[in-house]
Amino acid sequence: MSAPGLPWLPGATGQALAALCGVVEQAAGEVMVVYRQADVGQQTKADRSPVTQADLRADALIRRELERLFPEAEVVSEESLHGRTALPAGAHFLVDPLDGTREFIGRNGEFTVNIARIEDGRAVLGVVGLPVTGEVYAGAAGQGAWVWRDGTWTPLHAVAAPSGPDGRLRVLHSRSHLAPALQHWLHALPMPLQCEAAGSSLKFCRIAEGRADLYPRFGPTSAWDTAAGQCVLEAAGGRVVDRAGQPLRYQPGRELPNPDFFALGDAGLCAAIGLPSRERPRPGIWARRSRSIRSG
Repeated sequence: MSAPGLPWLPGATGQALAALCGVVEQAAGEVMVVYRQADVGQQTKADRSPVTQADLRADALIRRELERLFPEAEVVSEESLHGRTALPAGAHFLVDPLDGTREFIGRNGEFTVNIARIEDGRAVLGVVGLPVTGEVYAGAAGQGAWVWRDGTWTPLHAVAAPSGPDGRLRVLHSRSHLAPALQHWLHALPMPLQCEAAGSSLKFCRIAEGRADLYPRFGPTSAWDTAAGQCVLEAAGGRVVDRAGQPLRYQPGRELPNPDFFALGDAGLCAAIGLPSRERPRPGIWARRSRSIRSG
């Protein structure tokens, strides 16, 4: 069943977000057509990352629909950059037609379709779709975030950290890109951890729905990898910041690669993990240093 509109979100914002949800669902359908085939048409791009027919089919559909629905806004998509190296001025869309191509090829279900609308350097609308489950996460800056699951829209709310058992900080890390520098950073944290691997922008969504506390990312990502998930998380009450504790932004002329960043459900975590912050961590919540680290 397709996700209906969001009637509680009034005016142009609600209409635009509902339209983006529809585009994401259509693209997810294109992805699943290829996913069910024995040969997904895997190739290797110039940067040595994989691409499949699902990436290309979803990209073509999303670009066509966004250009039809929102002709005033440029579309910046991972699979059709045409030599672009920086973000444009004015309102535009950041698109990852298949985030988690390695997960797609590995057939573990942890891949997403991402669309974000950028205005004044911020992701103001974001939609993340999970093709395998049919779930859709949607966020509007200052309005809220929701997930379409089991035939209904449910509000999303990030939770206070730590939210794990026995006061553990629940940490998500990339399934395909666990850098040694990140492993060292995690082991240096003065708090008990419960770590789990997950693919694609699903990590932002899990924090947004209170299923995790922190997603630190050291290493290469691009604007289209983060914008939609960041919008959902921030609309649910979380934050995404760089090493200086500043919000991750998409200002005109910014190069496409992201800096290292931290996605958090609780702003108070910034100070607790050593980032510059005006927020102070709550006292006495991380007295022990034991860990439970697992990969899933």
